[in-house]
Amino acid sequence: MARKPTLSPTKITTYLACPDKYKWTYLDARGKWYLRSKSYYSFGTSLHSVLQRFHDTGDRGVTTTSEAVAALEESWVEAGYSSQDEMAQALSEGKAIVERYVELRAVEAVSAKTLFVEKTLRADMGRFVLLGRLDRIDEHEDGTVEVVDYKSGRGTVTPEDVATDIAMGCYQLLLRRSFPDRPVRATILALRSGDRASATFTEEEAAEFEACVLAIGHEILDRDYASLLPVPKAICPTCDFLPLCRKHPEFEEALGLVGDL
Repeated sequence: MARKPTLSPTKITTYLACPDKYKWTYLDARGKWYLRSKSYYSFGTSLHSVLQRFHDTGDRGVTTTSEAVAALEESWVEAGYSSQDEMAQALSEGKAIVERYVELRAVEAVSAKTLFVEKTLRADMGRFVLLGRLDRIDEHEDGTVEVVDYKSGRGTVTPEDVATDIAMGCYQLLLRRSFPDRPVRATILALRSGDRASATFTEEEAAEFEACVLAIGHEILDRDYASLLPVPKAICPTCDFLPLCRKHPEFEEALGLVGDL
């Protein structure tokens, strides 16, 4: 029996931003030759690695600020930076972030227990499997299960940001499937400031979101990508695949109507 296709929050958001980008990223092998490393991905990956070790009860190598800084240096991803100066500045910012994070955790009255770090959850959605990799899953004293998602690029976050975030909605859906008898909460933690905000689905909101995921999932699977014609969008100027879209005369003609990218 053939394995079901998998969709993730990243795949869904990529498709919603631009079906052409989804095609070149996940379906057409020619797209890989146009992908460029991004410094913000490298920065986020480096920080995530340190926080994963800090919260992993089986890894006692990162418990102090000095150990966190050393771990960041060891796991630092250099790809995507335009210069050594840019990378050095990013590393300095990263050190300040992990130092502040560890110091705050030391003085906070943290009653939650971390169940998992970098945990992959799956949910069978019929024609496809919804897959998500959650940064951290905590269990609170009242039984609530909370997904904590780290955002390395943002300084502020509001409950509305969490409530309208597709990935956080998917994570809640996955947690509700895995812990059907528990309250579920989603939290975004802005690493640059320490700001955090949370949101929780009502039963009605959870059902509506699941229906939306099913609908967009079916649309993604049923789309005729072979005959897909690119359409200029706001994300085009920073998209790795712009040269591929420019090969279509219709795309170039449309560009002339909306202005040069």
